[in-house]
Amino acid sequence: MIVRTLLVAIAAGLVAGILMTGAQHVKVVPLILHAEQYENGGAGEQQSLLPLSSAHEAVAALFSPVVSAHAHGDKHADTTGDAGGILFGLNRFGGTLVANLVAGAGFGLLLVAVSLLTGQTITLANGIYWGAAAWLAVQFLPAIGLPPELPGFPYADLQARQIWWSAAVISSAAGIYLLALRTEPWAKFAGLAALAAPHIIGAPQPGDIESAVPALLAAEYSVAALATTLFFWLVLGLSLGFLSDRYGRPE
Repeated sequence: MIVRTLLVAIAAGLVAGILMTGAQHVKVVPLILHAEQYENGGAGEQQSLLPLSSAHEAVAALFSPVVSAHAHGDKHADTTGDAGGILFGLNRFGGTLVANLVAGAGFGLLLVAVSLLTGQTITLANGIYWGAAAWLAVQFLPAIGLPPELPGFPYADLQARQIWWSAAVISSAAGIYLLALRTEPWAKFAGLAALAAPHIIGAPQPGDIESAVPALLAAEYSVAALATTLFFWLVLGLSLGFLSDRYGRPE
């Protein structure tokens, strides 16, 4: 039974990862490439491929604002676009796809783990709610303090952002659990406090906020990143619910 559950989680994550890659390249990548032109002072198309020069950065730029799209910081990185390959000899799209598949499988396993710990079964009927709750905890609520960042935008110390973002995700997940799944009056107050705590403390912010990247472009990127990750989490929740109903239940 447990093996079947794990396989269902991985399969749902792979489906979400594949669809996420398509959404990413339609909605997010063009904005990153546009911003890179400002960062490089109009250096051209070839250097604008830098933000996705590794699969890790491609996923991090979408799933977490902790590592921004401009965090590569390697001036000697390959600027030849897809020709050199970025992961096991794959081109940029292939490397990003592999990274999204790994991330999707990991998040699928994470949702299943939460389901088992809370005793709440994921089904096709409630899968969309699981996806929405995960998006709120992992993407939207932390993004209130640390929105997704474009190349060329100022950012605070990386370690400080990592600590705050991780704490915000955990606190947000706890708050959603208390508000959605517990009925005691104290749980509602505790849930609201958990949601608010990271933002009362405040996310680390850069000392200098000047940037050559237009604010409108940064706003478009934040909206696109949050929209595509919402799409990812909803697909993951629905896929996990469908596959669990069909293959994950004991016969």
